[in-house]
Amino acid sequence: MVMRKLIAQQWLSLDGFAADSKGTTAFFEFPEYNTGWEQDQLELIKDIDTILLGANTYKMFLDYWPDVDPDKDAVGPALNSTPKIVFSKTLKEAPWGNWDQATVVAEDAVNYVKQLKEQPGKDIILWGSLTVCRALAAQDLFDEYHITLAPAFVGKGMRFLPDDKQWLDMELIKSKTYTTGVLSLVYRPRSKQ
Repeated sequence: MVMRKLIAQQWLSLDGFAADSKGTTAFFEFPEYNTGWEQDQLELIKDIDTILLGANTYKMFLDYWPDVDPDKDAVGPALNSTPKIVFSKTLKEAPWGNWDQATVVAEDAVNYVKQLKEQPGKDIILWGSLTVCRALAAQDLFDEYHITLAPAFVGKGMRFLPDDKQWLDMELIKSKTYTTGVLSLVYRPRSKQ
């Protein structure tokens, strides 16, 4: 049986941070950075049937995605209609505008995702959600890392992998440079081949 792929998708600054020193993602929140990249996201999401989010990323997404104008952000309808799981020990529910609610999971993300990967379905993606990302990466659960480099330096910030995590052998399976200076990279741990 072929298991579903678990994908970590992270925007990073050129100096390797997933969030700046204030915990924000302002360094990549420029609409022009989506030029070209957004079309590739639409292709990617066709193979995704589950979106994983941590509570903080869920709250950030909730401020934008449920009511996004599809003429301004073409990914909106696909993202909004894809089932979402929010890992949180404090949230009791996770409304998503006029769309179906996201499912709140209070149990351990690692065990939950291990079981989720064994169920039939399309691929699973984690967006942002640094705490959840670190926990899953520490257990080598990701099958692919989709890294998008924003043409910006932040100086200090938060990384998306645990500080003690070392990948010695990653394989680049796809790369693309956009006219905006954004660079998209897809890596797979060689141990997952």
